[in-house]
Amino acid sequence: MNTTLAPTRSNLLKLTEDLKFAQLGHELLDQKRSILVVELLTLVDQAVDYEGRVFKALTEAQNSLSDAIMQMGRLRVGNLAGAVNIEYSINLGKRRVMGVSVPKVDTTFTDHSPYFSSEETSILSELSIDRYRTTLQLMGRLAELKVSIMRLAREVKKTIRKVNALEKIVIPENEETIAWMRGRIEEQERENFILLKTVKERMEQAKEQAQALTSSRDNDTIVQGGLHGSSI
Repeated sequence: MNTTLAPTRSNLLKLTEDLKFAQLGHELLDQKRSILVVELLTLVDQAVDYEGRVFKALTEAQNSLSDAIMQMGRLRVGNLAGAVNIEYSINLGKRRVMGVSVPKVDTTFTDHSPYFSSEETSILSELSIDRYRTTLQLMGRLAELKVSIMRLAREVKKTIRKVNALEKIVIPENEETIAWMRGRIEEQERENFILLKTVKERMEQAKEQAQALTSSRDNDTIVQGGLHGSSI
């Protein structure tokens, strides 16, 4: 409670407006927090799903490569790897969620196949290339989700701190100050009313005394005039 402010109606009006603004801000921030939490939980579920898919795809790609090495030999597979001609591009975009900028990753590949002759080449080499390409696409999406989760989680923490500050400090303090100020203003108005009433009563008493004194003087004048007339 802030008791340093003068208990005036102008300050009371200003505090009331500040309280309304704080309550509106609390409501909006609470809505923002709810939306961010829902979005965050959705992204967490997607990230868990993509982690499983990346792990599975990477395992399958490694298994295919291991099988190809066992079938054709490490030197042959190494020579084939040097002939692979795949162009890739990673496009980074962004989208906004309640004012928070989150990334959008788009991974694309351009094949210039055939990379090598199919003669004396196992299908496992082609399968390994395809599976690693799929894994890279999934990893791009997983990276997008993880960065988005970190940014949203940071914004959720900031929003929660603001909501708690308004809910537990700013709004209660303003309410207490307003209640104190209203009490002081009402007390001052009662004191002013009593003071005005006292002044009015004293003024009426003074007026009555003045009238009584005037009436007494008039009576004395009449009496003195009557006695003088009778002596003549």
